[in-house]
Amino acid sequence: MRRAGLGDTVAGHAGDQCCHVADFVVGEETGGRAWAFGTLPGVPVAQRGHRPVGVDLSPRMVEQARRKFTAAGFDAAVLMGDASDPPARAGRSFDVILVRHLLRTLPAPQGALRRWVSLLRPGGLVLIEGNWDSPADDQSYAADSEALPWLGGVTAERLLQALRPLVADLHTESLTDPDLWGRPIHDERYAIIARP
Repeated sequence: MRRAGLGDTVAGHAGDQCCHVADFVVGEETGGRAWAFGTLPGVPVAQRGHRPVGVDLSPRMVEQARRKFTAAGFDAAVLMGDASDPPARAGRSFDVILVRHLLRTLPAPQGALRRWVSLLRPGGLVLIEGNWDSPADDQSYAADSEALPWLGGVTAERLLQALRPLVADLHTESLTDPDLWGRPIHDERYAIIARP
């Protein structure tokens, strides 16, 4: 059975962009542990037979993810915590780490990348999906908070540069085909798959 490419899968699930990430990563295999940083990609992963763990710093997002898991009939762990230094109670070894639209919110994104790669089991992967505008100037959400170097997004090339010293294998998939989104795309959209 052919494993769908990321672009093929997005086209089949344009209404639920989380699904294309889950479909591509988990493929036909089931039962692996998947960590969904930002929490919301976890439900499609659970629907495909994996055991997701979600983590989010926002209590509102944690509660929303818990409701989504419950509504879908799953009892998955969703924890409040810092995605760049995940809570130990969720475990320390994962087959897949999914990251969607999160790096731009971290004060030390390169440190987070190092940490995530260290959490992978042998043969595991990190999948980072980006839907980014052009990078903004170094700024933060609030005047008293830490600077966010990738606020506004990070280009695929800049992210690849950050990942190269950490992993042995990198693959980039462009997500700019208008058929994937139902409209013309004028910003950079991509998925990067990184394997140690």
